[in-house]
Amino acid sequence: MADRHDIDDDAPIFAIAAAAELSGMHPQTLRQYDRLGLVVPARTQGGSRRYSLRHVAKLREVSRMSSDGMSLPAIVRILELEERVRELHGRVQILEQRVQIEIDNRPGARVFAAEASGSVIRLKSGTRVRRSREIVVWHPRGELGTGSAADTAPDAD
Repeated sequence: MADRHDIDDDAPIFAIAAAAELSGMHPQTLRQYDRLGLVVPARTQGGSRRYSLRHVAKLREVSRMSSDGMSLPAIVRILELEERVRELHGRVQILEQRVQIEIDNRPGARVFAAEASGSVIRLKSGTRVRRSREIVVWHPRGELGTGSAADTAPDAD
């Protein structure tokens, strides 16, 4: 026998009678929820409803909320908001990954100190320097050899 985890949660495999039995509801209730857009199953070419494991779980959740006294419009709104939260959570994870990749791959701005003798030393971020040193923020302008003459020319004072 196949393990439950081998079945795709979104595969539309249950007819309305099986989904009704698994969710503990009457088939007419499932039809009503479909008309309301609460739980919308897939359809076969012949138009028969086919429910997935995810649909059955959602039907059970709707049943629980309904038995707790929530109205159908409230349940619809809660399910919409939960779906939006899942969607936004996924987007946040993608953006966090992009930001981390950007941080890991960019050369970044570095802080240097110029000593009175003219020698330059690199400082760790947040390091305080003695008054005898001047702080300069270096912003990279590109790879060596790719800048214009103005980028590489010394500043005229």
